[in-house]
Amino acid sequence: MLGLFFNKKKLLTDRKALGHWGEKHAEKHLKNKGFKTLARNFLCNRGELDLVMADKDGTIVFVEVKTRTGEDFTLIENVLTKPKKESLWRAARYFLETNNITERPFRFDFVAIVLDQNAKETLKHYENAFVP
Repeated sequence: MLGLFFNKKKLLTDRKALGHWGEKHAEKHLKNKGFKTLARNFLCNRGELDLVMADKDGTIVFVEVKTRTGEDFTLIENVLTKPKKESLWRAARYFLETNNITERPFRFDFVAIVLDQNAKETLKHYENAFVP
């Protein structure tokens, strides 16, 4: 929280900084739950994956992270639109193919973070947010 205090003004006014902070915060939260990071900001011609992690049971977890300021949580249905789900699925397939991962289960999670004007954050983790 200390790093957040000193960067509060920038986070509340700079969307790119806020998004980067949110992804790091989500990753830390998931690591505290026993996840292991496999990739961050995986980018390919098929799309982008914010985080690729392994759950404690070995499941590959493709994590979409959305960070907002001063707003209530947006319904997950509004954030994960059909085109977004398709893009995530294409990027995930590419990740699995290029890393020769064929026999491990996988899922898509969503992490929503709201940072209020006092730098207090609220995080919600939706496991298995959608099935392709």
